[in-house]
Amino acid sequence: MTNIGASNTAGVRVLGAFRHGHIAGADLSSVRLRAADKLLLEGPADGFRALAEVGDVASVTEPSGRAYRRRQAPVAIIALLGIVALAALNVMPINILALVAVAAILLLRCIDSDEAWQSVDGSILVLIFAMLIVGAGLEHTGAVELIVDMLTPLLAGLSPFLTLLAVYFTASILTETVTNNAVAVVFTPIVIALASELGVDPRPLAVAVMIAASASFATPIGYQTNTLVYGAGNYRFTDFLKIGVPMNLIVGLTSSFAISIFFPL
Repeated sequence: MTNIGASNTAGVRVLGAFRHGHIAGADLSSVRLRAADKLLLEGPADGFRALAEVGDVASVTEPSGRAYRRRQAPVAIIALLGIVALAALNVMPINILALVAVAAILLLRCIDSDEAWQSVDGSILVLIFAMLIVGAGLEHTGAVELIVDMLTPLLAGLSPFLTLLAVYFTASILTETVTNNAVAVVFTPIVIALASELGVDPRPLAVAVMIAASASFATPIGYQTNTLVYGAGNYRFTDFLKIGVPMNLIVGLTSSFAISIFFPL
């Protein structure tokens, strides 16, 4: 048996002890270790390697995370601000700026290449590509146009403001299941033609489509950023519904009132 009360080998500290079916001791300093006991340890990577070489303990699990490199934090912040500023000034496309920033962060050792690859969630990439395929299929087969064509006669009988609301929420619902680009491309010509038939300014309806196509909160596949945080935040599909549906309603009503003020029908 070994006492662990004062053990501190190579900077490794014992934080806890576990023994199946028994209480290891009244407190940590009085624990007498036995075979098959489990320890919760804290320390640097070199310390864990030293313990493994000695052979007194066997590693069951090791944390995959690494210590923050706080000295490189300003570099990462400057890279992020640079992407936003240069993209806003139309110096370069934002996707090119993002690639340049990633290369700079890797070269300046803010993160290692292993850490970068580990941060990529394969399941999320599969989900993104799968939904792009579904969206392309709906677009190229005419399914989206068929849905919109069925709604056109219904929209034609509404008042201008109700038409604006209907256009907004139709675009919002479509955006939750199809890519926002597809909705904007397919739905915008329809609402412009609808505005012409109603004898109203097409600009408010077009603006409603643009905002609705960019404000999708109710599903993890409605927009790329939703999908990216879906896996990283360990969210469930219902989490997006609980928060996203009320947000869609609030943003939709607020946007429609604002559009009707700035672009009178």
